[in-house]
Amino acid sequence: MPLRLGVIADDFTGATDIAGFLVAAGLRTVQLNDPRPGTYLPADPDAVVISLKTRSIPAADAVAQSLAACRLLEELGAERIVFKYCSTFDSTAEGNIGPVTDALLDRLGEDLTVVVPALPVNGRTVYQGHLFVYDQLLHESGMRDHPVTPMRDSNLLRLLEAQSTGRARNIPYTVVSAGPEAVREALAQARRDGVRYAVLDALDMSHLDTIGAATADMRLVTGGSGLGSGIARALTGASDASQDAAQHAPEKSWSFTAGHTVVLSGSCSEMTRRQVAAYRPLAPSLTVDVAEVLGRGADYVAEVAAWAEDAQRGTESAPLVSATAPPEEVRGWQDRYGAARVSAAVEEFFGRLASALHARGTTRFITAGGETSGAVTQALEVTGFEVGPQIAPGVPWTRTLDTGADRVDLALKSGNFGTEDFFSAAQRLVTGRHT
Repeated sequence: MPLRLGVIADDFTGATDIAGFLVAAGLRTVQLNDPRPGTYLPADPDAVVISLKTRSIPAADAVAQSLAACRLLEELGAERIVFKYCSTFDSTAEGNIGPVTDALLDRLGEDLTVVVPALPVNGRTVYQGHLFVYDQLLHESGMRDHPVTPMRDSNLLRLLEAQSTGRARNIPYTVVSAGPEAVREALAQARRDGVRYAVLDALDMSHLDTIGAATADMRLVTGGSGLGSGIARALTGASDASQDAAQHAPEKSWSFTAGHTVVLSGSCSEMTRRQVAAYRPLAPSLTVDVAEVLGRGADYVAEVAAWAEDAQRGTESAPLVSATAPPEEVRGWQDRYGAARVSAAVEEFFGRLASALHARGTTRFITAGGETSGAVTQALEVTGFEVGPQIAPGVPWTRTLDTGADRVDLALKSGNFGTEDFFSAAQRLVTGRHT
């Protein structure tokens, strides 16, 4: 069977984010990490999501990796390609959203695509081309102080045109509200006018369903996981009721791997800070000492791994290892040691810690933050996984394609996703399946 949908995601949590919505709409979905020709796939998936780690690397490298992923999806027979990025449009003035979008358009021979980062169920909406986080403009939200991709503008047209080669146009909510045919007509006019990127308003999830239906014939679309939901629902014809049924269906047959659980939090987003604060009173917790990470390396990893192993024996709640900190503390680290050095060292620390804990019997990893999740997934040499029940919108449990002793379960959370009780909620899904 041809692959109904191929997705290129610019980070690991973004990949599981959109994969969860595809599963909820009824598409059997497999996520691949660092895929190569001949990579094992379960029989007849409807969608394949390729998770890259290209959000904050040099633009030329991001383009090369994204094009390689696109070629593989084409070889697998993908009928449509989605370039998935964060619902807060995380990028710098140089990219990488614009350069990758341009490269994919050229690769696929297309002259127009849509730009739809909105995810209203998580408070991300677009109005008159401006991106909001709940009731705040993007540049007034916590994303203003993101340590890697600080967002200082909320106008998606300006953001995109600054890092790409073509013109952008807003298709307002009045057109989207008028239905799929009105959106198709607006897209056709934009193409005639030489517009390369159509930025569509979306104020609720029904708008994403409209956009999904309106873009059914487009070879390439770009946006967040909400767009994936709209496209998948258009493909499957899922109604609200059938989507709810599909969303909970994986729980009936899903099995978790026996072993221990750990929570690893590297995100410094506002929501993750609240999640860490809510979880600390419930479980053993250890705050990562950045000076120790930089100064002691492997010895510090071994010390923290031993602490976590001991903590796993003494409590029902998984121990938390956290480098989550408020913006002023993060800036202090960066000023003292250098931003790039701190970021790389903390990522490496979490990757090595995950490997050490896996060797000691940890089989379930709950991670917060795209960079942290990428480091953990790469360190565990995960080539791919199946997608299961959602913990929160955009955050499912997954299990690796490995069998036996190498299999692990992963909940990879984007920094700003989930409710305050997310870490506990993830473990509640496990309760009763394995102790």
